[in-house]
Amino acid sequence: MDPVRFMHPDAIRALFSTALSAMYKQEVPLYGDLLDLVAEVNAQTLAAQPALAERLRSSGDEQRLSVERHGAIRVGTAEELQGLRRLFAVMGMSPVGYYDLSIAAVPVHATAFRPIEAASLRANPFRVFTSLLRLELIEDPQLREQACQLLSERTIFTPGVMALIDRHECDGGLTDTDAQAFVQEALETFRWHQSATVSTQQYRALHDQHRLIADVVAFRGPHINHLTPRTLDIDRAQAQMRSRGMTPKAVIEGPPPRQCPILLRQTSFKALQEAVTFAGGDGAPGHHTARFGEIEQRGAALTPAGKALYDRLLSQARQALGAAPSADNAEQYAHLLKTAFSAFPDDYASLRTHKLAYFNYFVRDAAKARGTDLETLIEQGAVGFEPLVYEDFLPVSAAGIFQSNLGDNTKADAMTQGNQQQLEAALGARVIDETTLYAQAQAQSIASCLRALEIQATSA
Repeated sequence: MDPVRFMHPDAIRALFSTALSAMYKQEVPLYGDLLDLVAEVNAQTLAAQPALAERLRSSGDEQRLSVERHGAIRVGTAEELQGLRRLFAVMGMSPVGYYDLSIAAVPVHATAFRPIEAASLRANPFRVFTSLLRLELIEDPQLREQACQLLSERTIFTPGVMALIDRHECDGGLTDTDAQAFVQEALETFRWHQSATVSTQQYRALHDQHRLIADVVAFRGPHINHLTPRTLDIDRAQAQMRSRGMTPKAVIEGPPPRQCPILLRQTSFKALQEAVTFAGGDGAPGHHTARFGEIEQRGAALTPAGKALYDRLLSQARQALGAAPSADNAEQYAHLLKTAFSAFPDDYASLRTHKLAYFNYFVRDAAKARGTDLETLIEQGAVGFEPLVYEDFLPVSAAGIFQSNLGDNTKADAMTQGNQQQLEAALGARVIDETTLYAQAQAQSIASCLRALEIQATSA
């Protein structure tokens, strides 16, 4: 009897991300326009920068560029978060990193579910930034109790998807047929629901406490609130958004433009005002603002030393600005950011020698190898290097994106300190430290080079 053949988690993840993108395009047509814009900008950038195009081809990043997406979802309870952990595990996605958004008065903390192996990232680097509402940060005790009650009464997963998750955990995988069914059932968790589960009065009370609380609590499910394609030139993409009928953020979150991009830069078009029907005797019509379109540009993953320098320079620019970045001070902020980051090396050789970024090492020309010391091999041209792509997120940037889509009058003062242990208890698992993953990937690439060159030298 033939053994049961399971679909690879990478393939299930690709199926799901494609289906989710198609669903979101139907729900938010401007997202489709955003995809077209990013595809055009990427094609123009690759044509204008042959060296970049070659680097992406050699690293395998070019093939992942067109399918790369990250999404964001917000849940209200530990049970919901644990359900998502199990759901994403079917697709080979693990919780990586801890993000505290209360630093900008957003009452959530988060992790990101993503693949962690290099081959899986090349196959499909789909990520979902997943936030958990911190109910203890709701100041009004009566409203806090009401939110708890509303969340306890909903189920965000279909019986079908839970049965398939159970099957995956029991059998160790899903067949092609089950995987297709899983994708369709899982989509229901991320689907937009036009009917709210609260009355107009309840919604207003939640909304007045914090817009994000209303978004999490007032609906049958969490709904995907944005999907983000990756661009190679976010400044050009932002400049072209208005001509496509999109109102962009005034300020791109993250580091300033650089010859050698680092970490993550993000921008978005403003959240849409969408019609909803509230619960109650009259089924009163109203509106809700939550979903938006976002684009990102990813650069090199930074070491702890590089990240500390980044944080210091970002803080320096923001303190010099003396206010939150906005449309009124966008030009001044861009100047201050550029000035501050002049202290951050902007070539890959310097980033590597100063140990500010992580790199992938590869055999460039084995015939030139005359030793086993890495630095000598690089000088000889036997070994080459390229930056490891930053696969994760930045809490200040994430908070900035959330704030810009929650309304300009939202408070921006820190609410409390982060609590990683609390999130992990709700998650039912430890989150993976992202710097450990980058360090391991770099070390593995070095070891692979040295092994290959040793074999080459032995056979010669």
